[in-house]
Amino acid sequence: MEDYEMTTSALQEKEYDQKVDFSIWKRLIRYALHSKPLVIRTMISLVIVAAGDLVYPLLSKYAIDNIIAGSHTERILPFALVYAAVVVIQGLCVMLFILGSGKLEMNIAYEIRQDAFRRLQELSFSYYDKTAVGYIMARMVADVGRLSELIAWSVVDILWSSLYVLGIIAVMLKLKWQLALIVIAVLPPLAVICVYFQKKILKHYRDVRKQNSKITGALNEGIVGAVTTKTLVREERNCREFKAETGRMRKSSIKAAVLSAMFTPIVMCLGAIGTGLALYAGGISVIGKWAAIGTITVGTLATFISYSTGIFDPIQQLAGIFAEMQSAQASAERVITLIDTESDVTDAKEVIEKYGDSFDPKRENWEDIEGAVTFDHVSFAYKEGEKVLEDFSLEVKSGENIALVGETGAGKSTIVNLVCRFYEPTEGRILIDGVDYRDRSQLWLQDRLGYVLQQPHLFSGTIADNIRYGRPDAPFEEVVSAAKLVHADEFIMKQEKGYDTEVGEGGARLSTGQKQLISFARVILADPRIFVLDEATSSIDTETEQLIQNAITKVLKGRTSFIVAHRLSTIRSADRILVIRGGRIEEMGSHKELMKLHGYYYDLYTTQFKKDALDDILG
Repeated sequence: MEDYEMTTSALQEKEYDQKVDFSIWKRLIRYALHSKPLVIRTMISLVIVAAGDLVYPLLSKYAIDNIIAGSHTERILPFALVYAAVVVIQGLCVMLFILGSGKLEMNIAYEIRQDAFRRLQELSFSYYDKTAVGYIMARMVADVGRLSELIAWSVVDILWSSLYVLGIIAVMLKLKWQLALIVIAVLPPLAVICVYFQKKILKHYRDVRKQNSKITGALNEGIVGAVTTKTLVREERNCREFKAETGRMRKSSIKAAVLSAMFTPIVMCLGAIGTGLALYAGGISVIGKWAAIGTITVGTLATFISYSTGIFDPIQQLAGIFAEMQSAQASAERVITLIDTESDVTDAKEVIEKYGDSFDPKRENWEDIEGAVTFDHVSFAYKEGEKVLEDFSLEVKSGENIALVGETGAGKSTIVNLVCRFYEPTEGRILIDGVDYRDRSQLWLQDRLGYVLQQPHLFSGTIADNIRYGRPDAPFEEVVSAAKLVHADEFIMKQEKGYDTEVGEGGARLSTGQKQLISFARVILADPRIFVLDEATSSIDTETEQLIQNAITKVLKGRTSFIVAHRLSTIRSADRILVIRGGRIEEMGSHKELMKLHGYYYDLYTTQFKKDALDDILG
C-alpha cells in the first residue's frame, strides 16, 4: 500500500485552481453535443417545462381575479380545459426530457470512454510502467460514470433553472416592479454565500477523490497479491494501512458533508425571508396602505407569493448543481488529464503522414525489415533517475542471435525495451537496417516484433483466441502448427474442450508454464522478424524448457533475436553473448570464447553449473 501511494504521488496529474474550472466542463459538455438532435429535443422540452411552470401562477391569478372575485362561473370550464392542456403538454415534455437525458448519459459515457481507451492504446510502455492499474480503473469506470450522469441530468437542468428564474423576474417586474425588487433584494447575499461554500466544498471533495484513487489501488493490490499477503503474514499491517487510507477519506467526506448540510438550510432560510417580505409588502398593498407600491389585487399577491417561493427552488437547485460540479471537479480534472496525457514515445508528424498511425496504418508504404540493429552511442535514463546505459554501442547483423546476461539492474531489459521502442534513447540513435527507427513509425517496427515476457499474460477467451491474438484471421491449422512447434499441443488436447478451452481472467485456469507455452505459440504465429525473449523460459520446468529450446533454435533461424536469460545453459548456442555490467558491455563473444577468457562469464557459468548439479543430486 505504501508502494502504491508512492507510485500515485509520483504520477500526480495536472493540478488546477481551487475553483470550478469551466474550461474543463466546456470540453466535457462537447461530448453531449456529439448528439446534437437529441440535445436540441431535450432543450426544447425543458424550455416548454419552464414556460409551463411560469404559466401556473398566472392562471391562478386569472382564476382569483376574474372567476372567483367576479363570480363568473361560466368561465370555469374554459379555464379548466386550458389548465388541463398545460398540464398534459408539460407532462409530455417532462417525459421527453427524462428520455433524452437518459440517452445522453449513455452517449456521453460511451464517447468519453472511447476517447480515454483510445488514448490508453496510444500511450507508450513507460506510462503503464509507472501507473497503477487501480488509478486507471477508477478513471475509466467511477469517474466517467459520474461525469456522464452529471452532464446529462444536472448540467441540462441548469437551462430549466436559469430560464425559470429569469422568467419569474421578468414576470414579477411586469406585474409590479416595486414588489419585485423587494423579492430580488435577497438574491445578492445568496450569491455571496454560494461562492463561499463552493470553494470550501470543492477543496474537500478534491481530497476525497484523491483518496478514492489510492483506496481503489490498494484494493486491487490486496486482491491480486492475496497469496503473497498470506505467506508473509501481512494481514494485520495491511488492515492498519488500509484503515489509515479510508480514515483520511472519511475525514474529508465528513467535512464536505457538513458544509453541504449547512448550505441547503441557509438557502432555505433566505428563501423564506424573501417570501415573508413579499407577503408583508403585498398584504399591505392589497388593502391599499403602502403608497410606494400602490394597490394590488389578491390574485397578484397570490402570484407574487407563488413566484417568491418558486424562485428559490431553482436557485437552490442551481446551487446544488454547482455543488455537484464542485464535488465532481476532481473527477473531471482526472478524466481530462488522462485524455490529454502525452505519450513519451511519439512519431513525428511527417512519419505519421507517410506510415500512418496505430489506427490508420499505411502498410503500403512500409519497408521490409531485414533485422539488422545498431546502437549508435546510446545513453538512456528513466525520468528522474540515473543513467542506465551510457555511450552504449552495438552492431547486430540480420539473423544474429544475441544473448544478454548480467546481474539485476545491469541494463539488460532496458536494452531490449529500447530495441522494441517501448522507450527511446535520451542520447544517441538506434538504427534498424541502417535507418534511425524514429524516422519510421512505431507500428512499422512493433508489427515485426515478437516479445515473450517472463510473466506471460493471457486475455479472457479460448486458448485458440489467445494464440491468434496477433493474427485474428489465422487459419486453425496454423494455430495448431504453432502450438505443436512449442510442444503446447499435448497439454491443450488434454483439456476438456481442447483449443476452445476458456483460459479465465489473465489465464487463471492454466499454470504459469502452460501460459508461457501459449505465449510462445502466439509469438510464433505472428511470424516476427525480430524476437525478444526476456527470461521467457524461467517459468517452465527443465524438461519442457529443453523441448522449447529445440523449437526456438528452429524458429529463430534466419531471424534477429535478443535473449535475456538467467539460466546460462539455455544460451550456449547464441551467436554472441553480451555480459552487461553497469550499462556497459564488459565481455562479448560466443560461449566457448567467453569460457576461454576465464572472466566474469566463466565465473558466473561455472557457479551456476555447480549449483544445478548439486540441485540434481539433492533433488
